Amino acid sequence: MPKIELGYGRGFIKFDHDSARFDTLAPEESSAQPLSDAEIGVALDNAIDSPPLEDLIAPTDKVLIVVSDATRATGSAQVINLLVRRLIQSGIRPSDIAIILATGIHRAVRSDEKTELLTAFIAQRIRTIDHDAYNSSQLVQLGAMEDGTPIEVNRALKDFSKIILTGAIGFHYFAGFTGGRKSICPGLASARTIEATHMLALDFKRGGRRAGVGAGLLKGNAVNQACERVAAIIDPAFLVNAIVDERGRVEQVFGGHWRAAHARACNVYSSSHARRIESKRELVIVSCGGSPYDINMIQAHKALDMAAQACVDGGSIILLAECRDGLGRADFLKWFDSPDSRTLETRLKDAYEVNGQTAWALLTKTEHFRVHMITELGDDDVRRMRMVPARSLDEALANLAQDPRGYVMPRGAALLPLLN
Repeated sequence: MPKIELGYGRGFIKFDHDSARFDTLAPEESSAQPLSDAEIGVALDNAIDSPPLEDLIAPTDKVLIVVSDATRATGSAQVINLLVRRLIQSGIRPSDIAIILATGIHRAVRSDEKTELLTAFIAQRIRTIDHDAYNSSQLVQLGAMEDGTPIEVNRALKDFSKIILTGAIGFHYFAGFTGGRKSICPGLASARTIEATHMLALDFKRGGRRAGVGAGLLKGNAVNQACERVAAIIDPAFLVNAIVDERGRVEQVFGGHWRAAHARACNVYSSSHARRIESKRELVIVSCGGSPYDINMIQAHKALDMAAQACVDGGSIILLAECRDGLGRADFLKWFDSPDSRTLETRLKDAYEVNGQTAWALLTKTEHFRVHMITELGDDDVRRMRMVPARSLDEALANLAQDPRGYVMPRGAALLPLLN
């Protein structure tokens, strides 16, 4: 029987499967090696819709580099090291360079994670700034949203003369794609600005998701458009977004104008990470892809969202997600006091919170599919989220009433099934 290794935390779970029963849904395989420093340098020299980085930066500039937090695999250690070196070679003093961690409403980045994200060399020599979406003293108002909500971002974005965005491209279940403008909003926005943009994913008049909102969608996506409007106020000088492999190493890199380079990267990513399927199936076994994609339940849900695209209504999904950081928010479970997703949606209309929408999205899936979860979360927490706890793949499979044909998704967060 073919064997496949399904990422689980920093390790994996082996699955011996019948190839006549299971098909694997995964991104296109590439024989290319991870990019070398020199190859990344060439990409930065050939900037997309922009002069090269060095032509945009003067020795008198103060430069702020925006870096994704520990819930993302972005190849940042290699990319940031190269960027800092290039800036210094261009005449920027190390004391005039700072790195800000775009955490949005996530927890702060720990010191050991900073070393992993930046390398010890950079973390010890370049000042880092921790964003806090709830700390008003860190924030500056730049205007207002269409509904009157203040547009608030970290004041460091205005204190530095040049902003460089970094990150990685991936699907996002309602913003369309990660990367690009998301480094600013939600990455460095206030909690209420984040809520105002994310709320646009729901259609409170008709119910459910707003038209045009979903994985792989940018044009006509209200969430994407709102986040772009916030980023445009900042007008970053340069962007470097990567596509990473299953080990988080840089496979491709796109540098240039913050909007144009991001759009190019999204098109390339979609061409290799969306997979056409002839039909949905009764069973989908999905791994988030291991750490950091299964660092907590809020992040792990993104793989479940992808798996739902390949499963028939009423079918079963087995989700592998270690969740070593737990749920992702101490108050996440409060949303599951709602008896169903419709009641929760009404609750969000009256008192919206970003993670309440994640809970709503999770509930809509457990109402349509029987979700078994292999995880380190407590059984009671899993049941409260309307899922069935399991400690192994064998246990989860034994709970199925039959042996249906299915799909295996080893990198669930990185693969979008599209029905022909």
